[in-house]
Amino acid sequence: MEKLFERPIFFERNRVFRIYKGGLLFHDFFGDEAKDGNYPEEWVASSVRAMNLDSTNEKEGISKIKGTELYLDEALEKYPREILGDCPKWDVLVKLLDSGIRLPMQCHPDREFAKRYFHSEYGKAEMWIVVATRENAKLFLGFNKKMNQEEFTKLVERSLTEKECMTECVNEIPVKKGDAYLIPGRTIHAIGYGCLILEIQEPSDLSVCPEYWCGDRRSAPYEMYMDLEPEIALKCFDYTLYGDVPVNMARKLPRVKERTEHTLQEIIVNKEDTPFFAVNRVEVNGGTLSLTDSPAVYVITEGEGVLHMKDGYEKRISKGDYFLLPRCLEGLCGLEASKHLEAYVCMPPM
Repeated sequence: MEKLFERPIFFERNRVFRIYKGGLLFHDFFGDEAKDGNYPEEWVASSVRAMNLDSTNEKEGISKIKGTELYLDEALEKYPREILGDCPKWDVLVKLLDSGIRLPMQCHPDREFAKRYFHSEYGKAEMWIVVATRENAKLFLGFNKKMNQEEFTKLVERSLTEKECMTECVNEIPVKKGDAYLIPGRTIHAIGYGCLILEIQEPSDLSVCPEYWCGDRRSAPYEMYMDLEPEIALKCFDYTLYGDVPVNMARKLPRVKERTEHTLQEIIVNKEDTPFFAVNRVEVNGGTLSLTDSPAVYVITEGEGVLHMKDGYEKRISKGDYFLLPRCLEGLCGLEASKHLEAYVCMPPM
């Protein structure tokens, strides 16, 4: 099994059930069937179990290493040095998701709230990168006016009979490919209709989604509050974040890390922005880029090329492919593109 780590690690496809519908844009990205359904998320190099209501599959959401019977959580436990090196944990979860509807207004706990009420060491700060859109795609982020828990509770109750009432109190943001937002824990938000999102987050599946409906589906109490009392769950929202403040705080512009004649490396977020993960964007245009970020997930979002190693290994890759580069292969691999290739590099906190 040690030979597994002589090459970059690829995974079986890993579409995960959610209560909202989507997935149409996976046709262009992955080559999947062109339809929306209840498997609108691809969990990428995941060691996290999906917390779906009544699920009995202990590996739901966890990625299986291609060509083996080994799941990533098991590999991390058995071979931490090969995969992580001196990085203490694989403290990151990467997803691709496509929203065929507006998702419910929600927030995720920060670590303090998660530890106190969910007994979890992780909250769920997350990063959104827009990979593709349908017409009129949008996101929702931050209250658009002053709010308190009492007023918000009234909106929650109105949502039982007025499905769109919560959009009245949240900033609506039109989006395009390449837009990036960093969403702290406890910030109200929702991915709107028509967004194919690369999402990088803390490794948890904790959400408070107090709307009564997800599209035409009535949400179960667990799906709204995850077994918390509503009054406690609604304390998870930060009512001080409103107006332009949360939007301007969340929006991230790329910073050039290194540029050559044929390559570009950009920082989307690093430890100056968040302590929870790091994300870079790379381009290769008629050249080769040495892969020096590890452990990391590389997600190919445009173009095609060749992943190669100094010992002669080569593998053709294109949009929709992703792989984990273990620490033991840092600096031994390269991405080559005769025309154009774009990838996002997603890393745990270093």
